Amino acid sequence: MANDNSTVRTDARDPRGDESRAARSADSRAARLAHGVALAGLAVYCFFAPASIAAAWIGIGVAALGWIARSVVTRDTRLRRSPYDLPLWLFFAWTVLSCALSAEPRVSLAKIPSALTFLLVYLVAATLRARREAAALACVLVCGASVATLWGVAELVRGRGVVVERIADASPLRASPGLQAGDCVWRVNGARVSSVAEIDDAIRRAPTGSRIKLSIISHGEHVEREGATVTDDWKREPSPSGVAGTHATHRFRASGWTRHYETFAETVQIAAQLALGFALAHFVRRASRRRALIFAAAFALLACGVALTAMRTTIVALACGALVTVWRASAARRGESRAGRRARVVIVAAVVVVLAVGALAVRRTRDAGALALRDPSAQLRAEVARVYLSRVRLHPVFGHGMDAVHLHWSEWGFPGSDMLHAHSTPLQLAFDRGLPAALFWLWLIIVFWLTASRAERLFRDAPDDARVAAAHGLLLGACGALVGFFLSSLVNYNFGDSEVALLLWWLAGTVAKIDSAISAARGTE
Repeated sequence: MANDNSTVRTDARDPRGDESRAARSADSRAARLAHGVALAGLAVYCFFAPASIAAAWIGIGVAALGWIARSVVTRDTRLRRSPYDLPLWLFFAWTVLSCALSAEPRVSLAKIPSALTFLLVYLVAATLRARREAAALACVLVCGASVATLWGVAELVRGRGVVVERIADASPLRASPGLQAGDCVWRVNGARVSSVAEIDDAIRRAPTGSRIKLSIISHGEHVEREGATVTDDWKREPSPSGVAGTHATHRFRASGWTRHYETFAETVQIAAQLALGFALAHFVRRASRRRALIFAAAFALLACGVALTAMRTTIVALACGALVTVWRASAARRGESRAGRRARVVIVAAVVVVLAVGALAVRRTRDAGALALRDPSAQLRAEVARVYLSRVRLHPVFGHGMDAVHLHWSEWGFPGSDMLHAHSTPLQLAFDRGLPAALFWLWLIIVFWLTASRAERLFRDAPDDARVAAAHGLLLGACGALVGFFLSSLVNYNFGDSEVALLLWWLAGTVAKIDSAISAARGTE
């Protein structure tokens, strides 16, 4: 009788056990699906990061939705503390405080949402579950940057816009925005043009009473200008532009799919360092000669892409970051193969070639004296930087507030009518948010370097295989990318470019995840 009861009780439990296992299996499938969505979103972000900020944000949005869904299913956000927490949140808190105490609070407080891009650090670290996922995303970034670079090279060969050969004396574009022979018009009201007929059509389509906006290439520099106000009489002219021109210009600074060569140079610099790190890791570890050659070719392509932007400081920063990557790879294995030593020599030679190509690009596309920093652009930037520095002394603690300078440009003693940033991240941060904010930012960069370099050192003695080589290459590239970013930031406000800042946060989150995984693994040994 007891046996019968036992049998009944067992049979009664089985359906519940089956239901529980089925529920767990469904949860597991849902979690895997949500995780796949989050990874797909990050892959979209990485591919388009050097090319399209709109597509990049769509990718981040998809990743966030996938992470939220996975967190709901698993009841675990996987948010963990990171080495960046203290300097990062202090930097953000000081930013908010400086905005509240800004010379123009309404203008500065509206910029706070853009300062929240650092949350990508936590999204990336919480999403990634394995080193191979991090390495795969870095490879996607290298691929996206390579495609954008090829597009930029093809555009240089094909040409851009219409070179103004003559312009009528009565043309409204002569007086405003001061269009003259030799300039190249390549966009009108945000739309690309490749003939005089397209320029005329763009003027005719513009709303009456609006002002024409022209994108002009003058002496190799890209400038945005507002022109004359559109009238019905102007639209009825046989050729509203009054421009004569038949050919495109090839004298411009490469910008990939974007129109911002500064953004393109900074993002591709980071991708180039990652490609170099992958190449060196595979060479040194003898993991895969084919992959090493592919990544080495990608580095050469991306480095040339940076050189063709004619961004003097970014080219030098790329070279310095690459040398740091080569040095760290050399320290990784003292007994490396002859092929590995040859690879180092070849890469150092490639860096020299990139510097030479960059010098030629600067000489060809920019004003005379640009290589010696004696061009009007360098002189104007130096003058503007001196004014920024003098203003920091007046408000050293909380700064003037983000973008407050736009309403006080002339009043605060800045030269000319074109509003320029300080062309230095530390100086701009000190001016906008105060010296403490600049120090918090510097602290954050130091922590980033210590985290990346520590993780890279721990990987040096790991066994040789393709997965280890990929993760080690990512960390090597991260070290070089951070050096390149920081050196460029001293004379460029690259941190103020949302595309560049997002890529920095993505890299920081990736490094933090790998570092925490290494620490956890060593703690269980």
